Formats: sequence, structure tokens, C-alpha cells
Amino acid sequence: MLRLLSIFILLLAPSGVFAAPAEPNYISDDVFTYLHGGPGTEFRIIGSIEAGQPVTLLDNTENDFTQIIDHKGREGWVLASLVTDKPSFRVRFPEMEAQLREANEQLNKESFSTDNNEEYLKLANEKVAELTASLALAIKQRDEAQANITQAEDDQRYELWKQGGLIGGLGALVGIILVYLPRPQRRKKNRWM
Repeated sequence: MLRLLSIFILLLAPSGVFAAPAEPNYISDDVFTYLHGGPGTEFRIIGSIEAGQPVTLLDNTENDFTQIIDHKGREGWVLASLVTDKPSFRVRFPEMEAQLREANEQLNKESFSTDNNEEYLKLANEKVAELTASLALAIKQRDEAQANITQAEDDQRYELWKQGGLIGGLGALVGIILVYLPRPQRRKKNRWM
């Protein structure tokens, strides 16, 4: 669905709107991810990256992980499957709103002209309707992505609390066992052997 929306927006957009000399990559809009210190989940977590944030890919890939520099300048590793070259909703929404405004302004200017007024008004209305539908769909997808992000964060927090509780319980159990273990007896100094 996102591919169709992207293709549709690219077809409607004037050439050069999305063209940039060195486009960054982005973290997928569907999730947030942790930035690790090495190419695997066993490495220390440096921080997290929100969905849609721009990242710079470094030419280093190991296993399923790729090395990046995030939007805060931190260098680390993320799952390669979570990195995409498609601009995030954060980038596309302002562009779509600008296109909608531009279409409305053109519609207002042309409505005062006398040549081909009816034909242009019909085409402009169709374009405004298409852009409005695309914007509504993009907003719906953004809201769904934000709900998924919130759910993923809650799940991650719950998992961390569960693991912490397990570690704390095991530590308490080991402490109780150590208290009741017999202590070695010291030899009395006045004994002969």
C-alpha cells in the first residue's frame, strides 16, 4: 500500500521535487529500533532511533546488521531490514501539503481567467481531490504507524521489566541460599593437631 502511495505521489509531483543530490536513508516508518554498539543484539545498546528518522549508511554490513550514523551523530549498528531509502512521512507530509496549497493557488488564479476556465477548473478540482485523498490515506497510515510504535515501545518496556524481575528474583533466591549454607569452622589454636 505504501509503495502504491509513493508511486502515485512521485507521478503527481513535478520533476525535481523529490530529487536531491545525496538523499539520506531512513529508519522504516513502521517501527523504532535500538542502536547497538556492534553487529548483533548481544552488543551494548547505545540508544534508540524513532521511526522515520534520517540516517547515513556506512559501507559496513555484517550478518543482518548494517553500520549507520543516526540523526544525532551517533555511530552504531541496526538491523539492515529496518533501513529504507524511501523518505519518511515526516518529509512527505510537508511536500504533499505544499502541493495541495499550490494546486489551490493555481485554481484560484485560473478561475479569474477567461480562456479555458471551465476545463482548467475541472482538471484542478480532480487534482485537488486526488491530493486530498492521498493526504487522507497518508495521515491514516501515519496514525497506524504511530500506534504500532507505541505498542512496540510498551511491549519492549514490559519485556525489560519482566527480565529485571526475573534477575532480581534469582538474586534474592541465591542470597537466601547463601545465608543458610554452613560456614567453615575455624580450628581452635589450643588443639594439638
